[in-house]
Amino acid sequence: MYEVTWLPILVAGIIAIVIGFAWYHPKVFGTAWMRMSGITPESVESGKKRMPIVIVVATLAAMLVAYVMNHFGVAWGVFDIIGAIELGIWTWVGFVAPIMLGIVLWEQRSFKLYVINASYWLVTFIAISVTLVLVG
Repeated sequence: MYEVTWLPILVAGIIAIVIGFAWYHPKVFGTAWMRMSGITPESVESGKKRMPIVIVVATLAAMLVAYVMNHFGVAWGVFDIIGAIELGIWTWVGFVAPIMLGIVLWEQRSFKLYVINASYWLVTFIAISVTLVLVG
């Protein structure tokens, strides 16, 4: 990562959405996630009307993560895949993992739900940082 450029950020945002669709698919973690989150098939069906807006907003949010992560990568001198993986892991450990632990501590949700959601973000942070190196 030498500078902040928009193409890698856009690609990273799209990759994050693709990972999310796969991660939360019923054949992966979707069924367990829905049960532990209290999401019903009926609410999923009614939410389909909003899906285009949700996808756009989620992509923009993932692009914001990629934009900030790109700044960290430039500042820390990340130029290779190993450095990108380390960047993804350390930013997840420092920002995502402890903050998301609140769903267990304060919302009294299942630790399994935390693991599903937090591990999604670990994979996504690594994928974003690797994308920034490979595409940038």
